[in-house]
Amino acid sequence: MKITSTAFANNGSIPPRYTCDGKDISPPLHWTGAPAGTQALVLIVDDPDAPDPAAPKMTWVHWVLYNIPPHVDGLPEGVKHGDLPAGTMEGMNDWKRAGYGGPCPPIGRHRYFHKLYALDTLLPHLGTPRKPDVEREMKGHVLAEAVLMGTYQH
Repeated sequence: MKITSTAFANNGSIPPRYTCDGKDISPPLHWTGAPAGTQALVLIVDDPDAPDPAAPKMTWVHWVLYNIPPHVDGLPEGVKHGDLPAGTMEGMNDWKRAGYGGPCPPIGRHRYFHKLYALDTLLPHLGTPRKPDVEREMKGHVLAEAVLMGTYQH
């Protein structure tokens, strides 16, 4: 399985448009290669370098989506709640809201991991779960995963 973006290359710099310095909209994402038997996809975007890459203290969660239908092969730029594929559920990011929150590092160049998981099951309705809640439900159900990593610095 592979996840890519037309906005930035893997290990490349995320354009300001997708950050708090720009429009703070989600980048376009595309994926291929979900294995046979995939029942749902999960997308988690997080930053393990918060607050300072030289002394990280936490992983900051930017976006949590679960139960993305397996036939979906990506998300357009700036996708909003009402435009998500039917059945897709949103989790809570670390700004304590659902939806995408772009890179906004307080210091240094941070890494942002766009992690896509193919699951052999549809997850139960979890309300607006946090990342650990989704990861707990995914345990034992991951068929494949892919990562796209971009960096950003003010």
